[in-house]
Amino acid sequence: MVLLPPRLKTRGYFMSFNINKQLNADEQEPKATEVDEQTATTNEPVQTETETKSEPVATAHDDFDWSRDKRNISAYSQEEKEKYDKVYEGTFKQINDGEMIEATVESLTKTDAVVNIGFKSDGLISLNEFRDIPGGVKVGDVVEVMVVEKEDRDGNLNLSRKSARITRAWEKIMEVNKTGEIVTGIVTSKTKGGLIVDVFGMETFLPGSQIDVKPVTDYDQFVGKTMEFKVVKINEAIKNAVVSHKALIESDIEAQRAEIIGKLEKGQVLEGTIKNITDFGAFLDLGGLDGLLYITDISWGRITHPSEVLKLDQKLNVVVLDFDDDKKRISLGLKQLTPHPWDTLAENIKEGEIVKGKVVNIEDYGAFLEMMPGVEGLVHVSEITWANTPINAKEFFNLGDEYEAKVVTLDKETRKMSLSIKQMTEDPWSTIETRFPEGSKHNGVVKNITPYGVFVELATGIGGMIHISDLSWLRRFNNPSEYTKVGSDIEVIILNIDKESRKLQLGHKQLEEDPWNALEATFGIGSIHEGTVIKKDDKGAMVQLPYGLEGFTPARHCVKEDGKTLTLDEVANFMVIEFERSDKRIILSHTRSWEQVQEEEHHAQVKEKKAEAESTKKAVKNIQSKVEKTTLGDLGALADIKAKLDNENSDSDAKPE
Repeated sequence: MVLLPPRLKTRGYFMSFNINKQLNADEQEPKATEVDEQTATTNEPVQTETETKSEPVATAHDDFDWSRDKRNISAYSQEEKEKYDKVYEGTFKQINDGEMIEATVESLTKTDAVVNIGFKSDGLISLNEFRDIPGGVKVGDVVEVMVVEKEDRDGNLNLSRKSARITRAWEKIMEVNKTGEIVTGIVTSKTKGGLIVDVFGMETFLPGSQIDVKPVTDYDQFVGKTMEFKVVKINEAIKNAVVSHKALIESDIEAQRAEIIGKLEKGQVLEGTIKNITDFGAFLDLGGLDGLLYITDISWGRITHPSEVLKLDQKLNVVVLDFDDDKKRISLGLKQLTPHPWDTLAENIKEGEIVKGKVVNIEDYGAFLEMMPGVEGLVHVSEITWANTPINAKEFFNLGDEYEAKVVTLDKETRKMSLSIKQMTEDPWSTIETRFPEGSKHNGVVKNITPYGVFVELATGIGGMIHISDLSWLRRFNNPSEYTKVGSDIEVIILNIDKESRKLQLGHKQLEEDPWNALEATFGIGSIHEGTVIKKDDKGAMVQLPYGLEGFTPARHCVKEDGKTLTLDEVANFMVIEFERSDKRIILSHTRSWEQVQEEEHHAQVKEKKAEAESTKKAVKNIQSKVEKTTLGDLGALADIKAKLDNENSDSDAKPE
């Protein structure tokens, strides 16, 4: 038997020629040898004993062997064919789809590698799947591949090294995820929200938040780098894995942190690097452990933001103020490394001395002036000016402004100091009687307006209030802002001086005589005047009268002759029904004004009719006295005239007045 080669180097098809014929050719030689031993010619059939005894009839083709083909090769029997098929099939491996198997690179083309897996035919794998091999794949290399299909629709063997690598990589990733083992990977590219990392030949995702403990903005700097990672999450359904480099850093930091905290003591001085600055303080890296330096512990003086004195990546010494083992919090201090300024306060700062400071804080009750970092004094609102008018410190002071002030009180133990700005000048109230005597007239400036009055400044440190009732003799105001405004000039008269309380009572209407003495005669009760409705509500209407006077008309007295009520800005006649000089109040009625006219017209008509009747009576009497009663006819005419007059008198008496 001739041994067949273990494989046939053909691609894209199985052997289509008759392998059995080649096997028959190999087996033909021994058979021919046996025949030669019996006969002298190879073309003559071997005669058996029966054929020798009885000679057959000779024909032209008796010497032709019909079992041989044109190549002089004899065919095998069915039993022999089955026997050799088994021998042939035993030279190949049995493979299944999805199986992982080792392959040997037999040859290389420009695009593919021809690999042998011991199957009936070789497979082709693209050279792109070997790019991870340094120097590229070479003939004779043994690689692991996956059988995608033993035979595709074209009869080809479909192999993949990439699928084999991904499968093996996923198995390793599953294993390290369980064990927590650290893996090494290469950052291949940047993607949305993070990086793509090649781990064991499989692409995994590295989120941006898992790159470092510090925020990372430039992802490109990591592309192409080989780094260590920890598998933190896997999705078996889609075979996806998430890795983290930050987890390794945190584990290292945690070890360092535990070591540092174990050696920490309050008052210990450490060197740190500023890694972050916020509104409330700065975070320092103490060599694997973070500590917080609060804004109040940065400087003895006031600062509005830590960035005023600190910078990122700045190295400085700090003292440990407090720490928490459980929460692993460390409070640091910077100002505590230097003595408190109050402990080294200059001797020239004492009560009664003049100091200069900068406004560092403003509150409703006053402002704080800083003479040196950590040394401040309070200027209370009562120590800003000699005037007794209310002052808003936030309107008077501005942050950063510098002022000179007098030290009023100083207590080094409690570290408190009170200052005064007004005491830098002479108290103007000491000579108030001579400068602003009662009854004197002055011009002032409106500084503030309240619902009950107007505060007027007459001079620096001297001011007073005009009560709302002292603004005008005639008009009533709901608010002084209806009459004047802040910043306006106003003329006043000094009504009263309270030197002890530092108060001046001012008046404005007193500059003129009280007009109500003369108005009582003009606006007597029952008098009618033309007015304009300037305000109106459910209770009634305010009416503007001549001479700037105002009166009030109750709602029931706003009814007009046609039954309607007065409207805003309407001009009409009003009757004075009340005049109260003491309360400076006038009550008016529009209804009474037209009702009185109707009554006067009625009385005039009645009076006119009475006058006519009287004149008629007088005429009758005159006639009677002059005419003689001579005849009966004359007497009858006179009787008729008398009856007529009596009827007219009775009609006029029956009508009401």
